[in-house]
Amino acid sequence: MSVPTALRPAPATRSSAPAGRRRADRPISPSATVLLLIGALYCLFPVFWVLVASTKNAGELFSTFTLAPSTHLFDNLGALSGYRDGLYWRWLANTALYAGLGGAASTLVSAMAGFALAKYAFPGKSVVFHVLLAGVLVPGVILAIPQYLLLAKVGLTNTYWAVLLPSVISPYGIYLCRVFAAAAVPTEVIEAARIDGAGDWRTFGRVALPMMRAGLVTVFLLQFVAIWNNFMLPYIMLGDEHLFPVTVGLTGLLNQGVQQPAMYTSVITGALLSVVPLIALFLGLQRYWRVDLGAGAVKA
Repeated sequence: MSVPTALRPAPATRSSAPAGRRRADRPISPSATVLLLIGALYCLFPVFWVLVASTKNAGELFSTFTLAPSTHLFDNLGALSGYRDGLYWRWLANTALYAGLGGAASTLVSAMAGFALAKYAFPGKSVVFHVLLAGVLVPGVILAIPQYLLLAKVGLTNTYWAVLLPSVISPYGIYLCRVFAAAAVPTEVIEAARIDGAGDWRTFGRVALPMMRAGLVTVFLLQFVAIWNNFMLPYIMLGDEHLFPVTVGLTGLLNQGVQQPAMYTSVITGALLSVVPLIALFLGLQRYWRVDLGAGAVKA
């Protein structure tokens, strides 16, 4: 069966492969390597400090050398697990719920909106896109109070929905999906799917989504981390400590440390445990990342 001309890959030129190899073989300058190492140390040092500090008891935390480890890690884990009948693990489960469901829903909405902005023509498309760009520039903290007032009108404050619903819409995620859909989903493939009788939803689900997979993983990771680390929104929305995420729960423990210094070790140990799922997620999904935006395009 002959392949349509629109779907045939362009012939490679003689100079393209050697040029690509020359760019790939170009060594990194020593100054760039040093800057990268400094940046990595700057980002990883707080994690290393938390790891070391979580091995100390309350007395050693303020009296010993900062980077000198101790032997009380498992004692601190036991104290944290025993606090209020394992309330910390409830906070961690709530955080996983907020970040997991919120990140997945936000990624799906971003994919649909980005695909529509990239591949469809409709009245007001330019206005919608510029409003979207304006939304990227608005910090989420500014929106927390209006969102609280809106959800209070419908009686959804102090519920799981109070944190999940505002997390579904991500202007930055929609913008990224729009850019990736424009680059990774060829218009010719969409037209071919329509000629074969596929509707809009089937074209999106069967054709566009697989091609956008690499970009959607990135959007999911960004949104997951943003919700996981979010403090202001759940702090304003929630009043029941059994609905708290880790960020709000650990802040309460930190405030108790003024009267009970022993709580500081629980806060540090809890912070260490809250980083572990993020590290595992990044390591598990890194194989889906792609540098080339055209990785999802049709190949011969």
